[in-house]
Amino acid sequence: MKLRRDVFQAIADPTRRAILVLVASQAMTAGAIASNFDTARPTVSKHLQILTECELLQQEQNGREIFYHLNLKKIKEIADFIEPFRKMWDDRFNKLENIMQQYKSKK
Repeated sequence: MKLRRDVFQAIADPTRRAILVLVASQAMTAGAIASNFDTARPTVSKHLQILTECELLQQEQNGREIFYHLNLKKIKEIADFIEPFRKMWDDRFNKLENIMQQYKSKK
């Protein structure tokens, strides 16, 4: 049975977020990704496995090499989920800014 991983738990880890940023601009092999970190290769492989299981990364075989690239559809799902919260906080900060401007002009 394949363990279903939580995407938000996956991106909570700073190393996994760094991996996503790395492969955002170009597909990379596990070795190329690992060379950017001061951790053991198996540790990076575990992070890649988790990101792949969450469908944030996809694997693509090219000859003998496996390249990892972002699954943009899954990234968009996360962004779409977060968007209402971002909008709510933007609205709150704008209201606070207006209150502060009014307070400042009264002084």
